[in-house]
Amino acid sequence: MNLKTIELETDVLVIGGGTAGPMAAVKAKERNPRLRVLLLEKANVKRSGAISMGMDGLNNAVIPGHATPEQYTKEITIANDGIVNQKTINAYAENSFATIEQLDRWGVKFEKDETGDYAVRKVHHIGTYVLPMPEGHHMKKVLYRQLKKARVEVTNRVVATRLLLDNKGQVAGMLGFDCRTAEFVVIRAKAVILCCGAAGRLGLPTSGYLFGTYENPTNAGDGYAMAFHAGAELSNLECFQINPLIKDYNGPACAYVTGPFGGYTANAKGERFIECDYWSGQMMQEFYNELQSGNGPVFLKLDHLAEETIQTIEHILHTNERPSRGRFHSGRNTNYRERMIEMHISEIGFCSGHSASGVYVNEKAETTVPGLYAAGDMANVPHNYMLGAFTYGWFAGTNAADYCASADPGAVDQARIDAEHARIARPLAHASGLPPGQVEYKLRRMVNDYLQPPKATRKMLLALERFEEISNDIQNISAENPHELMRAMEVQVIHDCARMAAHASLFREESRWGLYHNRVDFPQRNDAEWFTHCHLKKDGEDGMRSFKKPVEPYLYALDDEEKTAYQRLRVVAQGPAA
Repeated sequence: MNLKTIELETDVLVIGGGTAGPMAAVKAKERNPRLRVLLLEKANVKRSGAISMGMDGLNNAVIPGHATPEQYTKEITIANDGIVNQKTINAYAENSFATIEQLDRWGVKFEKDETGDYAVRKVHHIGTYVLPMPEGHHMKKVLYRQLKKARVEVTNRVVATRLLLDNKGQVAGMLGFDCRTAEFVVIRAKAVILCCGAAGRLGLPTSGYLFGTYENPTNAGDGYAMAFHAGAELSNLECFQINPLIKDYNGPACAYVTGPFGGYTANAKGERFIECDYWSGQMMQEFYNELQSGNGPVFLKLDHLAEETIQTIEHILHTNERPSRGRFHSGRNTNYRERMIEMHISEIGFCSGHSASGVYVNEKAETTVPGLYAAGDMANVPHNYMLGAFTYGWFAGTNAADYCASADPGAVDQARIDAEHARIARPLAHASGLPPGQVEYKLRRMVNDYLQPPKATRKMLLALERFEEISNDIQNISAENPHELMRAMEVQVIHDCARMAAHASLFREESRWGLYHNRVDFPQRNDAEWFTHCHLKKDGEDGMRSFKKPVEPYLYALDDEEKTAYQRLRVVAQGPAA
């Protein structure tokens, strides 16, 4: 099928209109108002991205008087078992307060105390970083106003599938299609910023619903796949993100949010078994251990709190975080006041929100491909969260604008464009092929069966075999309309991410980051051989190669007690009083 082609040209192309994307686009335009800046979104920027469902607060606000960049950099270094580039963390830490002030001026409402200071709450070990955002569900409106004010061009309903490179190896634009008309879209650009969010549809939720994931389920991992096929390096993909969520609902913000109010994660006996509810791999390992013991399941315990406190928590969890959560509890006849609420372990995913897996970027948001930048949940800045997405979006926009000033575009291979045109058109020509949903369910079921930690070598080898076999199914996917075509392309994205997850996990022959990379046949952490970043990149037409990258020298050294802080999360049982 020969799809109609639309060709566009711009200077800075931003792909993804969630959190990082709008900030990147605005800051690129502010840096050089003469530049053409185009923001591309496969949905609609007014209601897209991880923040489209509302957010309750900033989890990593480094605010003077409450925390220092050194404290924050150390905290995240410890939480990530030391495998970090402190320069990227520190760049965020030193600039995040400026981002908060910017958002404040734009009209974002943050919780403040009686003196007008930001009302920051403590959850982490070192410093105080959690800043509540009482009207976080208005964030998309705030960002959209800024896009219009900066005169950023916005194109909705266009799905990016591949990055365009020139003969010098520089990024030269994007290839994709309109998900309402199926028109093939070619956008030429001097710089591209990937802000496509997490790989939220990698594993299959225990509910079985394809779109019942913790991460925004439309974030299928598009950015990871595009970066991979463009030859960019990806970092620490074996460090999966796994979350403690409400059973069957997959809603976030459990004891992590309720902790400052007195809530906590408890076992079936109502006992607290971890002393810090900050999400980390080790926290999830302790959660898993408790589930496997005679003390499971695990619960969110709020029933000991005062009515006023519970009402405050409900406002946060049921208004900002997930508006449907109150209806879920009502339908299940559960109430925080009467009993504990069961929790479970989420499906796996790629995300730098609570882990470190992502497209490699330095402290300027630059990838290893000239002219290509990345920010938000898909960039490998560890424990990035929403404020990190905003801050690195700022970095990316500013630096991409500067790059454009000296960019020297080369020629583009038309054969590459034609090949992508044919790949996109294929499902529309398969009238009797396989429905995308069927193939996606099968693929993600395999991800759970073979890659969900604890990881076993033989299972991961089988995963690679199964993923290779399912390639035939993917070639035979059909799409009856442009919307189904988008789903068909997303299945291929999930397939790319699944292959990378298995390949990266096999490469690191040790256990690290608690449950995130728990290998049963390599159960010990091995700093002598594996205190290193593990990078992955494309090898040949469709292969991949993993290799070690040394950990950059620290800006702030850790003492022995700090290094092991997250290995001491379990609450030590108290013996009977003498």
